[in-house]
Amino acid sequence: MGTMMTVEPTEALNWCRLLVRRRAGNFYWGLRLLPEPRRSGLYALYAWMRRADDITDDADDPATAIQALGAFERTTLEVLDGGSVPDEPIWQALSWAASSWNLPRQPFIDMIRGQRDDLSGRVIESSEDLFDYCECVASTVGLLCISIWGFDDPAAAGLAVKRGIALQLTNILRDVGEDAAVGRCYIPASDLRARGLDQASLIAWRRPEACHALIRHWIDVASSHYEQSQPLDAMVSADCRRTLRAMTGIYHAMLEKIEQDPRRCCGIPGVSLSKLKKIRIALFAGRASS
Repeated sequence: MGTMMTVEPTEALNWCRLLVRRRAGNFYWGLRLLPEPRRSGLYALYAWMRRADDITDDADDPATAIQALGAFERTTLEVLDGGSVPDEPIWQALSWAASSWNLPRQPFIDMIRGQRDDLSGRVIESSEDLFDYCECVASTVGLLCISIWGFDDPAAAGLAVKRGIALQLTNILRDVGEDAAVGRCYIPASDLRARGLDQASLIAWRRPEACHALIRHWIDVASSHYEQSQPLDAMVSADCRRTLRAMTGIYHAMLEKIEQDPRRCCGIPGVSLSKLKKIRIALFAGRASS
């Protein structure tokens, strides 16, 4: 075991940067626009979140994965509280980021709760269930991001929660088919029943008008959250705004692509943007904020 980081752990942060480049297709181009050391702070944050996701996504046995999440949570809280730090890049980087920006504990705890819900097979019965899930796995990211970016208005936290919901709803809509293939459904069961559907009939698009109306409804909900959270862009530190705009722009463009043909969200693979499109959005965000 190591000790709490007091200086920038260069090798650990470089490991995180390479991980982001390899696996964070939608975030990498936006994060590149951040100034240092905030850029490395976000790389460290992504590496932690990637590990949490991998524990859940790569699990063959939910019980074993839940146990692994418990150990992961204990180590996370130990590091955040300034205790001993394992000699691994992910923990060295997180320790440095936590001490540099005094990161709050609760978003990490809530994120792990969201992962546990996935493993337990929690049924998303209502829109309230879906919003709670989005807040756990995405709004937590927003709250940690603005902690690193800095902000000048206490309303930023509530807006970051809304932005996180918008981004996660976009994620859910683009992957309806892929989620179904692994036995997951994030579209509320009550919404499916209200339109005479179940997950199988939605994936098969058996009742086109009902399927279209359902996906259209959640596109509208996501769009509303993007619109409601728009003031956040002007509240974060000026040198971080272009990253927020780029990351949001990439996801909003995916939502617009789903809107053009809602049925595509039920296919495999899900809806995505080309690398060139993402780069263009990031470059435009950089010019727009300069």
